[in-house]
Parts: sequence; C-alpha cells; structure tokens
Amino acid sequence: MPDATVTTDIFTTMIDPGEAAHFGKLAADWWDPKGSSAMLHRLNPPRLRYLREQIDAHWGGDPQGFAPLAGKRALDMGCGAGLLAEPLARLGATVTAVDAAPENIGAARAHAAAVGLAIDYRAGTTDAVAGEAFDLVVSFEVIEHVPDPAAFVRALAAVLAPGGLMLLSTPNRTPLSRLAMITIGEGTGQIPRGTHDWDKFLTPDELTALIEDAGLTVAGTRGLAFSPGAGFHLSETTALDYFVAAVRA
Repeated sequence: MPDATVTTDIFTTMIDPGEAAHFGKLAADWWDPKGSSAMLHRLNPPRLRYLREQIDAHWGGDPQGFAPLAGKRALDMGCGAGLLAEPLARLGATVTAVDAAPENIGAARAHAAAVGLAIDYRAGTTDAVAGEAFDLVVSFEVIEHVPDPAAFVRALAAVLAPGGLMLLSTPNRTPLSRLAMITIGEGTGQIPRGTHDWDKFLTPDELTALIEDAGLTVAGTRGLAFSPGAGFHLSETTALDYFVAAVRA
C-alpha cells in the first residue's frame, strides 16, 4: 500500500498547462521515428537497457527471461504516447500510464489497441493514481517539466509499494546540456522548439535530495551520454542526462 503518512494534498494537478499543450501538439506523430519525437526514439534503446538492468538487479531476475515483470504493477508517469509503457507491458507488467495531455493518451490508446496490448492509459497527473500502489514507478524525462518537482517526487514515492523500485531520468543542469539540448537540439529543429527550460533542469545532488526528503533511498545513479559513433548510450558521466534508481528507506 502507499505510504499512509503522506497526505493527499500532494496528489494535485502538478503540470503547467502550457507544457501539456506543447506535448499534446506532438501527439499525432509521436510514434513516427522520423517525426517530431525522433529524439525520444533515439533515446529509447539505452533507456530500455537501463530499465531492464535495474529490474533484474532489484528483483534478482534472469537477464535472459522474457517477462521479468510478470505479476507486478508498473506505473509510467508522463507516458506521452506510450514509447515506454508498451515495452513495460511486453515485459509482463500490468501497466498504468498517465499523461497530462489528453491528445497523447488518445494516441497511446490507439497504438496499444493496434498492437494488441492492454494498458490502462489515463489523462491526468499524479492525482490519477492517488491511493494506489505500484511495484515499479517510472518517470523518464518528465520532472523537468513540472512546476513543483518536490511535490512530484513525493507523489511518486507515495504510490511506490513496499519493496518496490522507482526509476527517474532527467537532464542535468550543465553547460553541456544547454548546448546539446537547447542551442543545438532545439536550435536546429531536432527537438521541437520550446520543449526545455534549462533553468528547470535538476542536478543529481538536487534530485537526490528530493528523493531522500520523500522518504526513499537512492540506490544508484547512471549517466546517459551521446557520441557521434555510439549515439545515445549508458555512461558513467552524468553531465548531459542521467538516471536515478530509488527504493523505500
């Protein structure tokens, strides 16, 4: 069950309407690997590699197994049109996926139906899952878009079941991330203009503090880097982007 000591006032809509509208406009071609969400498609392989590594490490699973999340509930918060929710379902989880943009949820439901996946898609934010409990809580590249990151982390921690695992990712607030994601990425159209506000990026120390304040323990941090030869890949450097794994203290 969720942490009963957490009051329900954290389960309020914590998304900037402008952010929701921005991403809602991208819904139509979210699944097009050459469309406006092409960068997310390029990010997905290392994200899924990290996800699988953490699942196997946390639950002692067989890295060769096909359904390491069988019998487990997973939450994808800020799911977009389902690029992560669908792989979670294929890994065996019962998936609930939430996004603040109704257009994204519509696109996600349509795509899941077309490929035969049963995913509980909901329009909203953390309020949409208040009072529930999930073995795995995932929110990748989302926290930098919410007005109150501390409340967002508390809300995610509140629905993490005992023995569960929470995985977050976000850009680091460094000169490299400003150059790569905003100056080059948005400036050249590889990322839709207006997607990022560099001032909202969190450093690993800042995100760790928010997680610990929410009653969880950081179990590890891993970088996401880019090179011309390897593309996006897992790395020991967190200068561009990074993942954090957390468990209940």
